[in-house]
Amino acid sequence: MAYQRFSLFPDSPSFKDLFSARSLRYRWRNGDPLITTGIMAVCIVVWIVEAVLNLVWQGGLNAMLNAGMLMPATAVHKPWTFITSMFLHQPNSLWHILFNMLTLWCVGPVLERMMGHWSFLALYAVSGLAGGTGMMLWAVLSGASGWSTPVYGASGALFGLFAAILVVYRRIGLDIRSMMIWMLINFLMPVIMPNIAWQAHLGGFLFGGMFTWLLVSGLRVLRGKSLLRRTLIYGTVMVIVIIAIDLLCNAVNPVNMALF
Repeated sequence: MAYQRFSLFPDSPSFKDLFSARSLRYRWRNGDPLITTGIMAVCIVVWIVEAVLNLVWQGGLNAMLNAGMLMPATAVHKPWTFITSMFLHQPNSLWHILFNMLTLWCVGPVLERMMGHWSFLALYAVSGLAGGTGMMLWAVLSGASGWSTPVYGASGALFGLFAAILVVYRRIGLDIRSMMIWMLINFLMPVIMPNIAWQAHLGGFLFGGMFTWLLVSGLRVLRGKSLLRRTLIYGTVMVIVIIAIDLLCNAVNPVNMALF
């Protein structure tokens, strides 16, 4: 009689098979939420690095946060922070990373399967960038304190996904009551917990909703084009608009004005 090695999950694929190129290609073609999983993996790995640095090297943690977080006063001079800030979370709080990743896993796979990998990635990126733009607009409206407010986290992008769910579900006539409850919880978080950048939430929500509306409706002349082509066209337009707003906001940046 032949004996096999004991496995706690005998019918599950091995770690090697799960991450093999063949497996990844199959799951990509099958529409599995690989982009969602990849974003979650990057956020979790970055948070682990932050948490370790918080325990053993405060100087390294401060350098990492200063280099990656977005601050309206310096955002245009450090444009990469519009992206890197989306992958940073509070190093001394499990709640921040846990809640954001749970939210992403609730809505990300649904949208990625509906929209396809590249359109979903474009939606996430546009929404995340717009979260930074929300902070830039708030800095203009609120004065000096707004320009010096640092922010980081995936919330701006996540609220863009919420808006996309609303647009898509309304378009195809699905019941969105359960999703509305989850969205309401997220919208109330700035009221319940301090130091949450609701401005980034609002920016991501508005731009994510607009981008999704353009994809599912949009200009009549582009409706017959493939989703990928529409994503490229509308995504490019949205990014240009976001950059233009950021530059206009930065024109009244008190840091710049103090230099002249």
